[in-house]
Amino acid sequence: MQTSGLRVWLILWKAYEAMREHARAHIESLELCLSDFGVLEVLLHKGPTPVNAIGEKIGLTSGSITTAVDRLERKGLVERREDAGDRRARVVHPTAAGKKLITSAFAEHEAAMERAASGLTAVERTQFVALAKKLGLEAQRLLR
Repeated sequence: MQTSGLRVWLILWKAYEAMREHARAHIESLELCLSDFGVLEVLLHKGPTPVNAIGEKIGLTSGSITTAVDRLERKGLVERREDAGDRRARVVHPTAAGKKLITSAFAEHEAAMERAASGLTAVERTQFVALAKKLGLEAQRLLR
């Protein structure tokens, strides 16, 4: 079996694409898009968060995060409030409906991703995580 750096990259790319597609399909089955799920997930785990910080956490541009928050606000899932400490900043808060939706959706998504990762045993997952981190850290180091 070939184990060149190129082969490692190709296998990692294909595995990532398959996992990403599994995640996307499941999230869409919940009648959410990836960006909406990402915004709500940040609010679930981090609490009320400034709009720009949400965008940074989920990799959306300022225009895209604004569009996503607008969409969620129209659906009654989030609301923007002024930041008491900085009147220029807007903080996104989940509504009761938004919190209920993402709590349920996240639990379902976690189960779906467990199924997607079921090809690896617990020991293999631990090994994979350690090796993927090591690979990523070395690639980052080489970029510097």
